[in-house]
Amino acid sequence: MFDYYTDQESFKDANGYTIDEAWYPRVTKIVSIKAKPALLRFYGEAENFKAGQAITAQSAREGTLIHETVEGILLGKRPDIDPSVAPAIQAFLMFIEEQNIQVTPELVEKRVVSHDHRYAGTVDALALIGGKFGVLDIKTSQAIYRDYNLQTAAYMDALTDQFQNLQTRWILRIDQVQLCTRCGARRRVKGGREKIRKANGAILCAEGGHVWADLQGEIELKEFPYWRSDFEAFLGAKRLWEWENEYWLKKIGYL
Repeated sequence: MFDYYTDQESFKDANGYTIDEAWYPRVTKIVSIKAKPALLRFYGEAENFKAGQAITAQSAREGTLIHETVEGILLGKRPDIDPSVAPAIQAFLMFIEEQNIQVTPELVEKRVVSHDHRYAGTVDALALIGGKFGVLDIKTSQAIYRDYNLQTAAYMDALTDQFQNLQTRWILRIDQVQLCTRCGARRRVKGGREKIRKANGAILCAEGGHVWADLQGEIELKEFPYWRSDFEAFLGAKRLWEWENEYWLKKIGYL
């Protein structure tokens, strides 16, 4: 949650990319400046700050495992599938086949640069879905959050000159859950933290009464075709991020 830098190079490495001898701040670092009430609530509910950090770190590792496996599949490889994320990956494989999602390997993990607005990022993939060509961003969260629109809008603006046929953007959420066979409740364990949500209109089983089915993958794809107002918000976040990091940005000659 808190970043400390010992010198200019540590700041540059942690916050951006050097491309053609020029340094650009990374999109994901820029959007991290936005307040995240749900994250603050999570830390407030944790046993202590250290315990919260441990859960966050483990959750990130699990998400990275899914993300890297999916990336390998999109690149046309046959990556080993860790048993701990197999339900999510199997659901993903079925989904891309059913939806006929088409991806060219050279457009997976594609680095993008905006020279006009001076930022850079890495797009998970550019894909063809339902006859539309657009940015595909992959998340392993429990929901699709509006914050993601800032990130994908930045990618859209940086790519429009290079790809004249770029039409839209999607968030593809990949997760895995268990359902209670009695009350229909949804159980999610990530980072070692259990969360149980009741089904709409249902009454939760009494404590200890749940009967959990096998872990199953969960896939959600949502399109966000209108991105320009989100991009304006991204530029606002970028200005705030620059203000917050003014000391180091001046040190490295960015400001």
